[in-house]
Amino acid sequence: MTKNGKIQNVTVVGTGVIGASWAAYYLSRGFNVIATDPAPNAEAGLRKYVDEAWTTLSKNGLSPSASRERLTFESNMAQALADADFVQENAPERPDFKAKLFAEMDDATPSGAILASSSSTLTMDVIQSAAKRPERCVIGHPFNPPHVIPLVEVVGGAKTSPETIEKTMAFYAAIGKKPIRLFKALPGHVANRLQAALYKEVLYLIQQGVLSVEDADAAVSYGPGPRWGVMGPSLQWHVGGGQGGIHHFMEHLMGPLEGLMKALGSPDVTPELKQTVTDGVMQMAGTRSVDQLAEEENEVLTGLFSGRTRVGL
Repeated sequence: MTKNGKIQNVTVVGTGVIGASWAAYYLSRGFNVIATDPAPNAEAGLRKYVDEAWTTLSKNGLSPSASRERLTFESNMAQALADADFVQENAPERPDFKAKLFAEMDDATPSGAILASSSSTLTMDVIQSAAKRPERCVIGHPFNPPHVIPLVEVVGGAKTSPETIEKTMAFYAAIGKKPIRLFKALPGHVANRLQAALYKEVLYLIQQGVLSVEDADAAVSYGPGPRWGVMGPSLQWHVGGGQGGIHHFMEHLMGPLEGLMKALGSPDVTPELKQTVTDGVMQMAGTRSVDQLAEEENEVLTGLFSGRTRVGL
């Protein structure tokens, strides 16, 4: 990627919530981070976010060369990209805008740099469509916030080279992320689709009067949710199968589960349902702000991931 094969300079394009979180994470891993964003007061907002995120990052363990002093803000995007080894783009999710942006980034970056998009909705086929060197363009979609959640979904477009995907996977893994490779591009990628599938049933159950918004949340966060934080659903079924493991589950328990799948419903997302959910959420939040809730969540997640690391999961 660079002359010596190592990534040293990461350019973060777009410093909203996702971009700022990425910047904080890359700094914690010891990279030089050059950030760029045309929005007014973008630099001040970015530095404030990094400072606030540093406490959580410090608990997780910083790289020996980690330093907030390695952050540079450059309002001119071309200059910010001039020495980039790796680019993490976090711009608005508009197809025409994103395609034009990647064409400009492609022109401004060294030929060996990888251009990764944090896009959660657009496919790389669309994003790389105007680039002269589309083979180095790839999706690197994080889960929010990137400086806390390890998951990154990696998927290329039709013109992305296998080498780019391999290098991107290796890079994310080397810096402590958990990259997963998608062999097919789908709108929303994978993790968001899984969230949508669960929430579809949550809304259906609420609309059918089966339970309240608060109890629906409790059913997830005090039931399967903690388990999913340790291991995924397929491995969970292996544990749930007892001594026979997944073999027993497939033979004796998959049938009833299949029947349950066929009974799942589809909600009619009416204004009334939206209001019911909104009222329930605000009641659960109480006097806590969104920032306070996020801080509490990040603290618990930090402990969870530390525990997983200790036991080798």
